[in-house]
Amino acid sequence: MLHHGPLLERLLAGDFICQISDEDAFRHLSNEQAQQEIDHYLRPLNRRLVSNDDHSVFYLGYHELNKNAREHLSSQFALTVQSLLPLLEWLQLVQETLGRDSALTAGDTIKLQEFVLRTEDNQSLRQRLQTLASDRFFNSQSEQLDSQVKLIFRRLKEHGYLLQPHAERQYYVVTGKIDYLLDVIRFIRDEEQLPVDDTPSQEALL
Repeated sequence: MLHHGPLLERLLAGDFICQISDEDAFRHLSNEQAQQEIDHYLRPLNRRLVSNDDHSVFYLGYHELNKNAREHLSSQFALTVQSLLPLLEWLQLVQETLGRDSALTAGDTIKLQEFVLRTEDNQSLRQRLQTLASDRFFNSQSEQLDSQVKLIFRRLKEHGYLLQPHAERQYYVVTGKIDYLLDVIRFIRDEEQLPVDDTPSQEALL
């Protein structure tokens, strides 16, 4: 089990592993024998390895929903709900600004400068971006569009939704955590009846 050690530490710390964020680790977790060994180790901890429906990202779930598990999930869920609306607005902004026909998914590339230039040329998009940047999830204090965009993308990188392959080059790659986020949004919309609007743009996104 030692060869799983570093990966187990990351998973237990809450990491989401996908082909974009760590190709070798993702390939390792895609192996059925490795999955069984990891689950066997995690069983006494009441944890298990899970993936989304598309198998594009791995993370840890609970084996049994006992009291402690439910309390932890409830607190996590509350934090997730707080960030859902700004994240959903960002997804819509990217889709509209870059003229995409579908929602972002793992492996998609976003060029920061292209996003900035297209937003600058559209007053409606610029105003929406400024409102988004001031949301407490991003908490921008700047009035400059370029600084606001950079902060938003940096925050998304910190939260694991984006990967910046080269620090000196301003482009980002979407990770599998976005796929997980969209699954959560769909679940909330369909099951929990929480305030995710059924606007045409959001319906197209989801």
